[in-house]
Amino acid sequence: MTSATKAEAQICELELLFSMFPNELVLDDQLALAELREYVQGRTLSPPTSRVQFTIHLHLDAPNVVCTLLCAFPPNYPEELPEISTRSDALYRTQQMQLNTDLREYLRENYYGEMCILNAIEWLKDHAATYINNVVAPVEKKQTANNLKDAICTRLWIYSHHIYNKEKRKNILEWAKELSLTGFSMPGKPGVVCVEGSQSVCEEFWTRLRRLTWQRILIRHREDVALDATNGDLDAKIETFRKFTNFEEKIFDTRGSKGNHMDLGQLYQFLNESGCRDIFQLYFGVEGKSS
Repeated sequence: MTSATKAEAQICELELLFSMFPNELVLDDQLALAELREYVQGRTLSPPTSRVQFTIHLHLDAPNVVCTLLCAFPPNYPEELPEISTRSDALYRTQQMQLNTDLREYLRENYYGEMCILNAIEWLKDHAATYINNVVAPVEKKQTANNLKDAICTRLWIYSHHIYNKEKRKNILEWAKELSLTGFSMPGKPGVVCVEGSQSVCEEFWTRLRRLTWQRILIRHREDVALDATNGDLDAKIETFRKFTNFEEKIFDTRGSKGNHMDLGQLYQFLNESGCRDIFQLYFGVEGKSS
């Protein structure tokens, strides 16, 4: 991978992060990003000397807990790991050190040589709570959390490197039906799964799904909408949130020499018809076009 290719990959990942976290991401040095853009555009021949550094403020499931993710791209990223660490007032120093150690080890074992900031974010969302000191009784906290989550509508947009396995495809369909979730799954490479319903049920689906063996799977995007649980039928309000009437596996025309790539133009058309066309760019980094 040439220096220009690495720089272009860094720009692409930053643009994706800006689109997903428009209010949470803060760029530490605008000049470093400008230098990187000039190099990618060929307006300067020398690779930039400044590193792109940024901060993302993440709101975790734990009540009132904010975790700050500090990132810096070394010149060779993504061929080497980013400099990455987390901070939170809810963490003791020893917990914070252990969290950062485990996060870096996770990235080293699974995503060395790849763009991985989104994977780091998903890992933090899934695991940070286990490092945070609990001051609320576990049973009371669980009941309160579940009540709050039932009053929140969630739509999860899940990305997988691929979905081929027939058993996994069967699990996805059966679990969605069991949990009364709507949405769709698209097998092939890449694999796409969307589920929508109450927050607690969507997270139960995600917990089951990620326990399976995957080359790569993550939540590419999530939508959470709080409902007024004190006024009216909660189930009826969830129904108005849904963009899909049921859950189904979508099979589009296949592409590629192995016939394992779905026609993304048809996927975009389906998303557009479902009122979700903006999701295409979040998944693939480009604007969609119908076939």
